Amino acid sequence: MNVGDTLAPLEIPVTRTLIVAGAIASRDYQDVHHDAPLAREKGSPDIFMNILTTNGLVGRYVTDRLGPGAVLHAVAIRLGAPNYPGDTMVLTGTVIAVDGSRAEIRIVGANGIGHHVTGTVTVTVTPEAAA
Repeated sequence: MNVGDTLAPLEIPVTRTLIVAGAIASRDYQDVHHDAPLAREKGSPDIFMNILTTNGLVGRYVTDRLGPGAVLHAVAIRLGAPNYPGDTMVLTGTVIAVDGSRAEIRIVGANGIGHHVTGTVTVTVTPEAAA
Protein backbone atom coordinates (compact mmCIF):
# COMPACT_ATOMS: atom_id res chain seq x y z
CA MET A 1 0.00 0.00 0.00
CA ASN A 2 1.08 3.52 -0.79
CA VAL A 3 -0.22 6.94 0.18
CA GLY A 4 -2.80 7.95 -2.41
CA ASP A 5 -3.92 4.39 -3.24
CA THR A 6 -7.68 4.00 -3.36
CA LEU A 7 -9.87 1.09 -2.34
CA ALA A 8 -12.50 -0.12 -4.78
CA PRO A 9 -15.91 1.38 -3.95
CA LEU A 10 -18.61 -0.68 -2.24
CA GLU A 11 -22.29 -0.01 -2.93
CA ILE A 12 -24.60 -0.90 -0.06
CA PRO A 13 -28.36 -0.82 -0.71
CA VAL A 14 -29.99 0.76 2.33
CA THR A 15 -33.04 -1.37 3.03
CA ARG A 16 -35.50 -1.33 5.91
CA THR A 17 -34.27 -4.80 6.81
CA LEU A 18 -30.64 -3.61 7.02
CA ILE A 19 -31.59 -0.63 9.18
CA VAL A 20 -33.79 -2.62 11.57
CA ALA A 21 -31.48 -5.65 11.73
CA GLY A 22 -28.48 -3.43 12.46
CA ALA A 23 -30.34 -1.64 15.24
CA ILE A 24 -31.48 -4.92 16.81
CA ALA A 25 -28.03 -6.52 16.50
CA SER A 26 -26.48 -3.55 18.31
CA ARG A 27 -29.29 -3.46 20.90
CA ASP A 28 -30.32 0.03 19.83
CA TYR A 29 -34.07 0.01 20.34
CA GLN A 30 -34.61 3.71 19.59
CA ASP A 31 -37.91 3.96 17.71
CA VAL A 32 -36.34 6.11 14.96
CA HIS A 33 -34.52 2.97 13.75
CA HIS A 34 -37.58 0.72 13.39
CA ASP A 35 -40.88 2.60 13.62
CA ALA A 36 -41.57 4.88 10.63
CA PRO A 37 -44.66 6.65 12.08
CA LEU A 38 -42.81 7.48 15.31
CA ALA A 39 -39.73 8.58 13.37
CA ARG A 40 -41.97 10.95 11.36
CA GLU A 41 -43.51 12.29 14.59
CA LYS A 42 -39.98 13.18 15.68
CA GLY A 43 -39.30 15.08 12.44
CA SER A 44 -37.57 12.46 10.30
CA PRO A 45 -39.05 11.49 6.92
CA ASP A 46 -38.50 7.78 7.73
CA ILE A 47 -36.47 5.42 9.91
CA PHE A 48 -32.70 5.81 9.57
CA MET A 49 -29.52 3.80 10.15
CA ASN A 50 -27.79 3.98 13.52
CA ILE A 51 -24.10 4.75 14.00
CA LEU A 52 -23.24 1.23 15.18
CA THR A 53 -24.47 -0.27 11.91
CA THR A 54 -22.51 2.32 9.97
CA ASN A 55 -19.41 1.57 12.05
CA GLY A 56 -19.75 -2.13 11.26
CA LEU A 57 -20.19 -1.45 7.55
CA VAL A 58 -17.06 0.73 7.51
CA GLY A 59 -15.07 -2.04 9.19
CA ARG A 60 -16.45 -4.61 6.75
CA TYR A 61 -15.54 -2.39 3.81
CA VAL A 62 -11.90 -2.08 4.85
CA THR A 63 -11.40 -5.75 5.77
CA ASP A 64 -13.19 -6.97 2.64
CA ARG A 65 -10.97 -4.78 0.48
CA LEU A 66 -7.68 -5.61 2.25
CA GLY A 67 -8.27 -9.31 2.91
CA PRO A 68 -8.22 -11.71 5.85
CA GLY A 69 -4.84 -10.45 7.12
CA ALA A 70 -6.23 -6.97 7.80
CA VAL A 71 -6.62 -6.09 11.49
CA LEU A 72 -8.54 -2.96 12.47
CA HIS A 73 -6.91 -0.92 15.24
CA ALA A 74 -9.03 2.23 15.24
CA VAL A 75 -12.22 3.38 13.56
CA ALA A 76 -13.02 7.08 14.00
CA ILE A 77 -16.16 8.15 12.16
CA ARG A 78 -18.60 11.03 12.09
CA LEU A 79 -22.15 10.83 10.76
CA GLY A 80 -23.63 13.37 8.40
CA ALA A 81 -26.65 12.85 6.11
CA PRO A 82 -28.92 10.05 7.36
CA ASN A 83 -29.17 6.72 5.55
CA TYR A 84 -32.86 6.26 4.74
CA PRO A 85 -34.49 3.16 3.23
CA GLY A 86 -34.42 3.04 -0.56
CA ASP A 87 -31.11 4.87 -0.92
CA THR A 88 -27.66 3.43 -1.65
CA MET A 89 -24.54 4.24 0.32
CA VAL A 90 -21.27 4.09 -1.61
CA LEU A 91 -18.18 3.62 0.54
CA THR A 92 -14.81 4.80 -0.78
CA GLY A 93 -11.38 4.83 0.79
CA THR A 94 -8.02 6.49 0.23
CA VAL A 95 -4.75 5.60 1.93
CA ILE A 96 -3.51 8.75 3.68
CA ALA A 97 -0.58 7.38 5.70
CA VAL A 98 1.62 4.28 5.72
CA ASP A 99 4.09 3.20 8.40
CA GLY A 100 5.42 -0.27 7.71
CA SER A 101 2.46 -2.66 7.79
CA ARG A 102 0.17 -0.07 9.37
CA ALA A 103 -1.95 2.25 7.27
CA GLU A 104 -4.48 4.99 7.84
CA ILE A 105 -7.36 5.10 5.39
CA ARG A 106 -9.73 8.03 4.87
CA ILE A 107 -13.29 6.73 4.48
CA VAL A 108 -16.30 8.44 2.91
CA GLY A 109 -19.76 6.90 2.66
CA ALA A 110 -22.05 8.95 0.42
CA ASN A 111 -25.75 8.55 -0.30
CA GLY A 112 -28.26 10.47 -2.40
CA ILE A 113 -28.39 13.43 -0.02
CA GLY A 114 -24.72 13.78 0.91
CA HIS A 115 -21.96 12.26 2.99
CA HIS A 116 -23.46 9.80 5.47
CA VAL A 117 -20.13 8.95 7.10
CA THR A 118 -16.61 10.36 7.04
CA GLY A 119 -13.61 9.32 9.05
CA THR A 120 -10.46 7.27 9.27
CA VAL A 121 -9.58 3.65 9.86
CA THR A 122 -6.19 2.53 11.13
CA VAL A 123 -5.33 -0.98 10.00
CA THR A 124 -2.40 -3.37 10.01
CA VAL A 125 -2.03 -5.52 6.91
CA THR A 126 0.11 -8.62 6.84
CA PRO A 127 2.16 -9.21 3.68
CA GLU A 128 -0.17 -12.08 2.72
CA ALA A 129 -3.17 -9.76 2.82
CA ALA A 130 -1.57 -7.15 0.60
CA ALA A 131 -0.73 -9.67 -2.13
